[in-house]
Amino acid sequence: MSQDRNGDTREATGFAGFDPKSIEPYVVKNPEALAVNLARTLEQLGKAASAWLAPRERGEKVDTVAEPVVDMVKTLSKVSEYWLSDPRRTLEAQTHLLGSYFGIWSKTLQKLGGEPFEEGEDKHGKDKRFADEDWVRNPFFDFLRQAYFVTSDWAEKMVAEAEGLDEHTRHKAAFYVKQITSAISPTNFVTTNPQLYRETVASSGENLVRGMRMLAEDIAAGKGDLKLRQTDTSKFAVGENLAVTPGKVIAQSDVCQIIQYDATTSEVLKRPLLICPPWINKFYVLDLNPQKSFIKWAVDQGHTVFVISWVNPDERHARKDWESYAREGIGFALDTIKQACGEEEVNAIGYCVGGTLLAATLALHGQEGDKRIRSATFFTTQVDFTHAGDLKVFADEDQIASLEVGMQTVGYLEGSKMATAFNMLRASELIWPYFVNNYLKGQDPMPFDLLYWNSDSTRMPAANHSYYLRNCYLKNNLSRGEMVLAGKKISLRDVKIPIYNLATREDHIAPAKSVFIGSGAFGGKVTYVLSGSGHIAGVVNPPDKAKYQFWTGGAPRGEYEDWVSKAKEHPGSWWPHWHAWIEGQDGRKVPARKTGGPLNSIEEAPGSYVRVRA
Repeated sequence: MSQDRNGDTREATGFAGFDPKSIEPYVVKNPEALAVNLARTLEQLGKAASAWLAPRERGEKVDTVAEPVVDMVKTLSKVSEYWLSDPRRTLEAQTHLLGSYFGIWSKTLQKLGGEPFEEGEDKHGKDKRFADEDWVRNPFFDFLRQAYFVTSDWAEKMVAEAEGLDEHTRHKAAFYVKQITSAISPTNFVTTNPQLYRETVASSGENLVRGMRMLAEDIAAGKGDLKLRQTDTSKFAVGENLAVTPGKVIAQSDVCQIIQYDATTSEVLKRPLLICPPWINKFYVLDLNPQKSFIKWAVDQGHTVFVISWVNPDERHARKDWESYAREGIGFALDTIKQACGEEEVNAIGYCVGGTLLAATLALHGQEGDKRIRSATFFTTQVDFTHAGDLKVFADEDQIASLEVGMQTVGYLEGSKMATAFNMLRASELIWPYFVNNYLKGQDPMPFDLLYWNSDSTRMPAANHSYYLRNCYLKNNLSRGEMVLAGKKISLRDVKIPIYNLATREDHIAPAKSVFIGSGAFGGKVTYVLSGSGHIAGVVNPPDKAKYQFWTGGAPRGEYEDWVSKAKEHPGSWWPHWHAWIEGQDGRKVPARKTGGPLNSIEEAPGSYVRVRA
């Protein structure tokens, strides 16, 4: 309470337009308990540090973190060089940033003083990281929020407007700036995130104790590296509640197992269906559970489904290259289908890099006169890598050479490296929210089958991965007709079979425009279809969910943007559209086949290869 000049008492209100009671949740009520929990937090942090140090002291882990940091510094220094080389440009950049800060400060003072002012359009208003009301209501956090967006926008502007940068350097610089700004967001720190601040005060720091305990556990689980938990892994088991469509492993090679799934219809299409998934992830993204399973749905439509389940490689597979995966994977699968079904003609599906391998194999088959695959479907597959998205950031000569040196030591690329690269593509969604929830809030993540699959990483054979990066991302040899496979220079023009080419509109791994451009490399008719959502959700979209949509149109020629503007939108899943397309190629049916035919079953699906964890 306070007195006015006349001696009358009145309620203290603080700054005009600001309720002082709103800061009560930020006031520490029990400093003794907070001090005790901060000490416990430091104890757990020490355990995390020990888990990180132990394998390095034993020589089991060699840090390579300096390599990407060096590349980042080299890249961003080229941007800085442009702005610092001319005093006028330097002054312009500084003035723009400082002027923006001054504008925020002036606006904050107006708010605190209760003065009317015009609120401009907030282009960051839908950013989920800043959903808490106090990011706007509280002057301190509102200032932090605005200062963060001004700084990150300014940094992006510096990259975009720097002259003299080649396209790859600009792309890398923009990517690195995005990583830095995602990392330094005020949402990622206890004292600058209102929700974290309140929770820490309310629990007297108990959340931090739990979080640091989880951090120590996750570093230990990663054997010295942080294995960020994105889901409750205890709730899932492959073959028990994931990948449960009935079938059998009927053959295996050094690089894969071949699974055939049990028929559920009295008749099946004469042409069997072979699915070639990526080896960068495991095949059961197409068989997460009976409700989401593309594999089960295809079986229920009358397809005899065979799937390649790639090995999770180790040092024994170091020299397995693309030819090995083409011959011992796709070729081996086609031989197995002939033995199991007696069929020569097959429909094939390739997903992501599995599709790139399938396309290259088809080009090789075109030269060799192998006509067993009569139609090909590609899920989010690139054959032209001109517009290959942010993964190109990791694929220049220096970085590939550095990666090759590391792979030569053990014969493969660690699965965690690829997992980290994919997570970095969407750091604001796949890294920092989990960092905050797990280690600062101390919350266990919710069970989510897709994120369990995402965390079930795979290793890359040295020869295979080096070939892929150099021939596709670095040199774009496949679409240029310069790729050499099995000693032959192959061309996609030799692929004259009908193709169903599926892209997804929000794909950050195989951008829709990149897939569209690649359509023009084939020698036969291509049906280009665009699905809503992204690389996974746009593919794994069962019809009964009635989610998203897809677009169809004319031949994929000309500009991607023109095709999209004229395309016809259809509600729901593209799966029935694809099935009708398959039947249009060959709708003949035969009695349902016995799984494996004359071949003896090795084990029940999903097999043992998919259960090996990196």
